[in-house]
Amino acid sequence: MINLGLLRDNPEKIRSLIKRKDPSFNVDELISLDTKLRSVRAEVESLRQQRNQLAEQAAKTKITDELRTQSIEIGKAIKQQEKLLDEVLQKFNDQYLRCPNILNDDVPAGDKSANKVVKEVGKKRQFDFEFQHHLEIATKIGWLDFETGARLAGSQFAFYKGEGAKVLYALTMLMLRNNMKYGYQMVLPPYLVNEKSLEVASNFPKFKDQVYAIKDEDLYLLPTAEVPLTNIYRDKIFVDDELPCRLTAWTSCFRREAGGYGATERGLIRIHQFEKCEIYAFCQPDQAQAEHERMMECAENILKMLGLTYRVSLLAAQDCSFPSAKTYDIEVWLPGQECFYEVSSSSNCTDFQARRGSIRFKKSDMRKPELVYTLNTSSLAVPRLMVALIENCQQADGSIKLPEVLTTEINRLFGE
Repeated sequence: MINLGLLRDNPEKIRSLIKRKDPSFNVDELISLDTKLRSVRAEVESLRQQRNQLAEQAAKTKITDELRTQSIEIGKAIKQQEKLLDEVLQKFNDQYLRCPNILNDDVPAGDKSANKVVKEVGKKRQFDFEFQHHLEIATKIGWLDFETGARLAGSQFAFYKGEGAKVLYALTMLMLRNNMKYGYQMVLPPYLVNEKSLEVASNFPKFKDQVYAIKDEDLYLLPTAEVPLTNIYRDKIFVDDELPCRLTAWTSCFRREAGGYGATERGLIRIHQFEKCEIYAFCQPDQAQAEHERMMECAENILKMLGLTYRVSLLAAQDCSFPSAKTYDIEVWLPGQECFYEVSSSSNCTDFQARRGSIRFKKSDMRKPELVYTLNTSSLAVPRLMVALIENCQQADGSIKLPEVLTTEINRLFGE
């Protein structure tokens, strides 16, 4: 959530900053509800004070018909105003939780077309034989079986087999080992999370329709490891030497991904269940820039080890994620799509999630705790990384020549 104090103190400036990110969000409604909520709260408090004064007066003197009548009328008024307060509070909370984070000043204005490529690493491979799409070649060599996936769960579910499954697990271990080298402590969270956790991580209420719900339970399949990682220290106050706090997790992620897909997005490009390593940091505000750079270096190092061509883009305002104040995408080159595709999104969410989860820190010289900053980065999303490897490492005879670092990891894990 944004700092309401900023909106109250300078509504025109904050309105323009929010509209820059999400032109559809009704800032005026949020301002109006905030004003009304404070007014109704003040009225409820005033009535409660009047009731207390009448009670004190009745205790000192004889209870008269007039006092009794006044007490009944005030009681009715309190009940009526408290009901109104609940209604306004519910409307306000819903609107407040849908308000996007305020962007950093250096984020470009505009939509996706205004994204700024910061750098490109490596050269795109030129093929001197007939190129095959990853779905075609991986199906032929027995790495993928989407027919079985559809039979077991429905469309857009992958089924990895044989060497394909080994590559997936080897990639995971390679990424976790890399992340731990950069100082991220490994954790393994539950794959089910409750509604409060999704609200703190900023998925609810705005993106509730994108999450798989467990019927008759206040539980949901997690859409990303960012959700449990954000909530590990909910309601915690860090002391000075505990920050930065760095974590990494590997999980399956589940997203409904409503809508149709183009022909180029068949196969592993966009699926309902996918594996991903995540890195996450809690830090003091003045540490955030350094932490963001560290995260980017960590994620990029994986692509460098694998020898894949990629680029880094600074996202424009309207392409930034809902809780983010600044986001970089790391995009790997996929020959089958003839474009770069995101394998990592790296975001500084400032105090947006921390305010929802009351995650704070306190230095010895501080009068009261302050909100931490949270940052998250995919490091990395496995399916699109698999696509990049299959398509970029294919050989003329239809085989896949994996990078040496990955074959070494496969041998380490499976003794081959």
